[in-house]
Amino acid sequence: MFHLQEDRPVRRRRRTGLIVTAAVLVPLLAAAGVVWLLRTRGSAGQTASDYLSAWSRGDYAAMRALTVDPPADYENWYRRLRTDLKLSSAAFTVTGTEEADTATTVRFRADLSGPVDWTYRGALRLVERERAWRVAWTPAAVQPDLRAGRRLKLVTVKPRLAPVTAADGTRIDTPDTPGSVQQLVEGLQETYRARLTGSAAARIDLVEGDKTLRTLARSGAEEGRPLKTTIDLRVHEAGAAALEDVDKPASLVALRPSTGEILAAVNKPGGFNRALLGKYPPGSTFKVVTASALVAGGARPEETVRCPAEQTIGGFPFHNAEFHDYGTISFRDAFAHSCNTTFGAMSVAGLGGGRLAEVAAGFGFGAPITPGVPAVRAEFPAPKDDTDLASAAIGQGRVLASPLNMASVAAAIAGGTWRPPRLVARDLVPAGGAEPRRLEDGVVRALRDLMPAVVSEGTAHAVAFPPGTAGKTGTAEYGSAEDGGDPPTHSWFIGYRDDVAFAVVVEGGGTGAAVAAPIAARFLSRLAS
Repeated sequence: MFHLQEDRPVRRRRRTGLIVTAAVLVPLLAAAGVVWLLRTRGSAGQTASDYLSAWSRGDYAAMRALTVDPPADYENWYRRLRTDLKLSSAAFTVTGTEEADTATTVRFRADLSGPVDWTYRGALRLVERERAWRVAWTPAAVQPDLRAGRRLKLVTVKPRLAPVTAADGTRIDTPDTPGSVQQLVEGLQETYRARLTGSAAARIDLVEGDKTLRTLARSGAEEGRPLKTTIDLRVHEAGAAALEDVDKPASLVALRPSTGEILAAVNKPGGFNRALLGKYPPGSTFKVVTASALVAGGARPEETVRCPAEQTIGGFPFHNAEFHDYGTISFRDAFAHSCNTTFGAMSVAGLGGGRLAEVAAGFGFGAPITPGVPAVRAEFPAPKDDTDLASAAIGQGRVLASPLNMASVAAAIAGGTWRPPRLVARDLVPAGGAEPRRLEDGVVRALRDLMPAVVSEGTAHAVAFPPGTAGKTGTAEYGSAEDGGDPPTHSWFIGYRDDVAFAVVVEGGGTGAAVAAPIAARFLSRLAS
């Protein structure tokens, strides 16, 4: 919007000779009768004020009416000033008046707002024409440096993006950064574009044809602010090396349980960020959630449970891997050997779908995940019947999760609190995400007993893990069986060691113990060394 202002009374210099001003007829007495002299209407100052007011509101027709012999392109000069400089507002202030014998000069100040805020001093030359004051116009009336063939030009220079760095300050927005890290950087640059970009530098140039005569005004760029991520390149390198010989699509995610910081998210091959966006049935890795619900409901690691090879639940037969029959064993051993029949039956008998859903929510299922880049939320639809509940209890049916989701489940046991995973400082995490949720102390103690048993004597006992590793294998069926055999399976392993929690998935890889667990062991061994 344009505004007209007056900052002080108009200064006048007395003119020599006769000054004719008011729009009236003044009678004079003469010997032969009454003589009438014609006098000029209004004043130069008032005409200039009217002109600037019309300019402020973009009323070019009114400006033309106050101008002596305006050229055909008169309006274009004023339109170009506004459009070429991308003005958002302008204010004009009369600063003084100088009178002479043949013309009056009214000086003004123009305050322009846009990409470049610019103040300049201008002047309007007014003359008497047909008993009225009019602007004797030239391009200089728009801006003193303008004349035919010249124009004002706005030049902007986009700022360079501020750097994105790993946790140790190493830049990770460079071409030699590993592809999986570049995927994260691209997402972060989109989310935090305003922070990283700052504002562009701009200037107003006086140009004549293709030649720049000089710069009349400029505004400096506001530098973007660097973005430090939680990525630990050493952890990433260990994850990438662990996946090096894998010939199927795979992903490894590592978190810091004490903070929720994402340390690494490795995808092989690149192109799709399956670490954060992939949705898979989690298979028996979900038994960490189910066991937590059962323990919260009174189950104890040492209590005796049944683990038959096969059991019908809700009219549907469930069986253990390779139909292993473990007979009567401890709940700890049932978890270590990943007994589907035990967990399916106990969930139907002692939990119900509502309770399991409640505990799953405590591990982030159903909650929005906002680490700083796009990420899917884990899904636990309400079970429709006993068969659906038994399937959900072992991570099948309609339960879906990403590697990031399941790494956060393992991190919750390691840290005692489920924390929303993040790639940036806590105060930079986008709004709308889930809040941390502390787990029951008894649940944490029990799962810290159950998960190490998987590695020491359970399904992953044959894999050479570094001491202190706790985890859970998962073999998740998907799709349809061919030729009457079993459906294909994704291979999973989740776990933790010290202050690193992780999840590994290999699409169509087979069993968790045979494929994902050795990848996890290689990852942890590289970190340990």
